[in-house]
Amino acid sequence: MNSPDDSAAQLREEILRLVTRYYETAHARGKPFVPGETRIPYAGRVYDDEELRLGVESVLQFWLTAGPFANRFEKLMRDYFGSNAAYLVNSGSSANLLMVATLLSPQIKDGLRRGDEVITPAVTFPTTLTPLVQNGLVPVFVDCQPGVYDIDASQVEAAIGPKTRAIFVPHTVGIPCDLDALVAIAEKHNLWLLEDGCDALGATWDGKLVGTYGAMSSISFYPAHHMTLGEGGMVVVNKGGVRKTCLSVRDWGRDCWCEPGVSNTCGKRFEWQLGSLPYGYDHKYIYSNLGYNLKVSEMQAAIGCAQFGKLPSFIEARRKNAAFYFERLKTWQDHLILPTVHPKANPSWFGFPITLRPHVKRRDFIRWLEEAKIESRLVFGGNILKQPGFQDIPRRVHGELTGTDIIMDQTLFIGVYPGLTGEMREYAADHIDRFFAKKI
Repeated sequence: MNSPDDSAAQLREEILRLVTRYYETAHARGKPFVPGETRIPYAGRVYDDEELRLGVESVLQFWLTAGPFANRFEKLMRDYFGSNAAYLVNSGSSANLLMVATLLSPQIKDGLRRGDEVITPAVTFPTTLTPLVQNGLVPVFVDCQPGVYDIDASQVEAAIGPKTRAIFVPHTVGIPCDLDALVAIAEKHNLWLLEDGCDALGATWDGKLVGTYGAMSSISFYPAHHMTLGEGGMVVVNKGGVRKTCLSVRDWGRDCWCEPGVSNTCGKRFEWQLGSLPYGYDHKYIYSNLGYNLKVSEMQAAIGCAQFGKLPSFIEARRKNAAFYFERLKTWQDHLILPTVHPKANPSWFGFPITLRPHVKRRDFIRWLEEAKIESRLVFGGNILKQPGFQDIPRRVHGELTGTDIIMDQTLFIGVYPGLTGEMREYAADHIDRFFAKKI
């Protein structure tokens, strides 16, 4: 007769076997592509039964909060980047907040303080900028150029002032910034360098992964990004001196570093004396930082473990799709600007950006795409200072934002995500051909 443990194991295997059958029945059988009727998304989830199986596995274990799967996924990402640490959080936006809040901790030697300036591009995503503003830092905006889309590295050094203490740059749509220039400037002027790598997981500069050049870097696991946990993000920690503080800020600001459900890792839980607390105050309830609870659930981490194994193929598919559009659209360079990629950069494309020349109306072009069920998106906030929520923020602007305004007015991107089929790409390219051949 089987023991209860044997029965549970058998039931688990049967459940997971049925999950695979369910995937094959409910998810795997995609509908055929019908030109003009089937929507061509700019992004989307790509998965198989492994994600469903590990997700169900996590529910069967019923850990719920971050646990073994979270530890496993963090280790996979830490090894991938060769980083000091990799901390899961609940979004890429939270990852940006965590990096900024970490540097504002009094624990960080020569960290950031309210009123300090941070150089950042004017073409940005809102939650790259918001943590700076809400934490009393003053963003210094530098222009971006059509085709490049990242911060104009040639203007960064001239933007430095007496209060400048950091550079915070996104690798926009997966195209690496000029990291040679930015690292040299940061080292010369003793500035913190932070990377927003949410768009660029797997991109490299000079053969080295983007996200390993700054003190910390952020990643997003939202479904539109390179791999997904549904919601989720990560901070990749490269500088050892910020690792412990970053973990503290993520986990309520606590001084204790015990895993959830574990007590007395330090061996002296009731022997601490910190701040003005009485000697012996429970270390699990001592808070050395202004913190948050930014962790993910165990089920999200389980899905991440499955997605991680597909990451190389995801990145390769994005590069292949971008190369296709480079080749197909080069005919129309009198009407559009194709992306400019530095010889040292190997992008991991979030999307394929197109800047239309002044004689082409973007609204007409987008309407043409939308009528054919081809999705597109603008490059995030455009000139972020013209967004209603950011018009009155404290800031300093270096020079003119001419290129930024062109990107705001004339740029969009189309999808390169791994779920695109050859039929979809060909149809999208043919439809773009017809626009320029007939409409312009």
